Amino acid sequence: MSIDVNNESGTAIDEQAILDVARYAVARMRIHPLSELSVIVVDAEAMEQLHIQWMDLPGPTDVMSFPMDELRPPAKDDEEPPQGLLGDIVLCPEVAKKQGEDAPTGHSMDEELQLLTVHGVLHLLGYDHEEADEKAEMFGLQAAIIDGWRTEQGLTGPSPAPTVT
Repeated sequence: MSIDVNNESGTAIDEQAILDVARYAVARMRIHPLSELSVIVVDAEAMEQLHIQWMDLPGPTDVMSFPMDELRPPAKDDEEPPQGLLGDIVLCPEVAKKQGEDAPTGHSMDEELQLLTVHGVLHLLGYDHEEADEKAEMFGLQAAIIDGWRTEQGLTGPSPAPTVT
C-alpha cells in the first residue's frame, strides 16, 4: 500500500502515527496492497476553502475525503480486492485539537488526527453516517479499527471517543 502524508499545515503532527493507522485501517478493510492513498494536512484557512468549495458549508471542518476509484472492501473472504487509487484524505489539526480537548474523554490532537484518519478511510470506502443505521455501522467499525491499532501499538488508556458528527 502506497500512502503519502503531506503536512502543509505548519503544525507539528505525528506523521508516522497517521501513516501507521491509515495502513492498519486499509489492511483491516482488505483493500488491495498495491492501492494508493494520500493524506494531506492543511491549516484552518485551506480547510475552510475546501469545505465551502465542495460542501457549500462555512468554516473549517475536521476531515474531508475525496474518493478516486471508488474502491470497496471485498464482499466475500475469498474475493480478490481490486487495485486502484483509494483517494485523498484532508485533515485539519486546528479543528482536531479543539475536538480532542472538547471530547468526553479528552484526548490529544494527534489521537484525534488518528481517529479522523480512520474516519476518512471509511468515507473513501463508501461508508457514511447520515442515517442512524449507517452511523452505527461506521462508528462501530471506526472504533474497532482504532482499538485494534492501539492494541497493536501497545497503547493503553481509553480510545478516543468519536467526535465526528
